[in-house]
Amino acid sequence: MQPRGMSAAPTSRWADRDFVLRTVRQDGHALGYAAKPLKADRDLVLEAVRHDGYALYWAVESLQADREVVLAAVRQGGRALAQAAAPLKADREVVLAAVREDGNALEHAAEPLQEDRDLVFEAVRQDGDALYWAAEPLWADRELVLVAVRTFGGALQWVDETLKADREVVLAAVRENGATLCYAAASLRADREVVLAAVRQAGNALEHAAEPLKADREVVLEAVLQNGYALYHVAEPLCDNRDVVLEAVRQDGGALRYAAAPLKVDREFMLAAVRQSYCALFYATEPLKADRDLVLEAVRSWGGALRFAAAPLRADPEFMHEVVLAKEPLVHRMLTGTESSFSSFNHALTELILREYTKGRAELALATFPHWPGDESDACGKPQDRPLRKSC
Repeated sequence: MQPRGMSAAPTSRWADRDFVLRTVRQDGHALGYAAKPLKADRDLVLEAVRHDGYALYWAVESLQADREVVLAAVRQGGRALAQAAAPLKADREVVLAAVREDGNALEHAAEPLQEDRDLVFEAVRQDGDALYWAAEPLWADRELVLVAVRTFGGALQWVDETLKADREVVLAAVRENGATLCYAAASLRADREVVLAAVRQAGNALEHAAEPLKADREVVLEAVLQNGYALYHVAEPLCDNRDVVLEAVRQDGGALRYAAAPLKVDREFMLAAVRQSYCALFYATEPLKADRDLVLEAVRSWGGALRFAAAPLRADPEFMHEVVLAKEPLVHRMLTGTESSFSSFNHALTELILREYTKGRAELALATFPHWPGDESDACGKPQDRPLRKSC
């Protein structure tokens, strides 16, 4: 472990008590640079740990065994308990102060204190994740588990199997983190209310729902409203449901890649899709990428969508003039200084339009701009980072 970047001061300065004292009051970790005798200076170390409890790491062993110094440290940073001497890790008052500041300080408590229900209760109330460090018999304590999953739904993974089938416990967990549905008993993954609560919090929790619920229109709509990519987990009959797919596309245009193939060749549907998200053009079939009206709709949503259009369209001066006209209000705002953001139009393309627009030759400049900067995946998420499967 290295102290944070203050090494620029000359070595001699780190032996100067007044200098080090002033410095640790600003950054406790500066204690790491102090000369060894100063790391044994009790008052100076106290100042350091009051600013940053983790500065206890740099103190000499005798001060890591000093109760007052350790209490000051864990009250500022609970997990500084890791640096305390073993007897203090078994000191209930010290450990209680630590877990009240950071529940996961329970990791460093002596084993008997990890079995102390009241102390563990304080830890999980601060952070439910701390349940992991509690003695396993406490994982079956319903009251304790409820407190834990309400602050950290993922704690459901460690609880006793009987509680993974407890409806109240699982509901509390998925309301905090819908993805924890994967730890619930099978009976509750088939419970419509539980699954609805889960997908409203995390749409992709649909992956862990029982198969019949993946074909439940209301459940599926709630899932794609929260995360368009939940369409990946939808049962086949709903993959060609226009309303479901459009809601998914509205939330994340890239979700179109999971739509049923017939929708991707349906011009009327794709027009609606590009109005929801320019990304829809990225997943359109080649004939539709050459459709002037459809591409213009996408460009009106975001100018950079032009990079997804068929090459013949991008080489057509007349069409490119239509593109400039479609974006004219934005260009005008940029020229008049009332629009400073380039976010709604491809940066390089906008700069080119602005330069040529003032010369009255925007369409010519655009027609001779054959290569669009950036990878296509940049605009609509990187496909390689998305789950892959055949469309439904």
